[in-house]
Amino acid sequence: MAANGPQKRLALDTNVLLDLAEGQDFAWEFVEVFQGAGYALCFPPTVLQELVFATLEGTARERALAAKALRNVESWAIRSFDLSSIQEALAERFAQRLLDLGLLPPEEANDASILAEASLADIPLLVTSDKHLLDIDDEPLLLTFNDADLSPVSAAHPKRLLRALR
Repeated sequence: MAANGPQKRLALDTNVLLDLAEGQDFAWEFVEVFQGAGYALCFPPTVLQELVFATLEGTARERALAAKALRNVESWAIRSFDLSSIQEALAERFAQRLLDLGLLPPEEANDASILAEASLADIPLLVTSDKHLLDIDDEPLLLTFNDADLSPVSAAHPKRLLRALR
């Protein structure tokens, strides 16, 4: 961490943690490179909820991967972050706005929450391989963040971020 300022942070989506649990090379390379470059990797409350849900209700493979991710995130130096109850309410409201505007389909309510939570934690980049998040129309998303007076969050694939850092 820099002596006079906050550490650079990236938010991780559920699928990145599952890729790590599965041993995907690109995911491990991403973690190694970005942690080595001084980035703190963290995940929002909805990601934690998705992992817990997967351990209980997923397929056998999903249960195993989610359980492995939950067991190991600390040793991977990846931390969850919390929000205050006010921030949680704001995140819920903003997520619903994204769904109402059709920026994400209704079945992707958790993705909308994850974007909102990253914004409220002042993390400008969500690392994901989720097509719904990667394909979101940037201009309307930015306007929606601006209208809500929230910091914008962009979604990026770990492979794309690795190419950009090199």
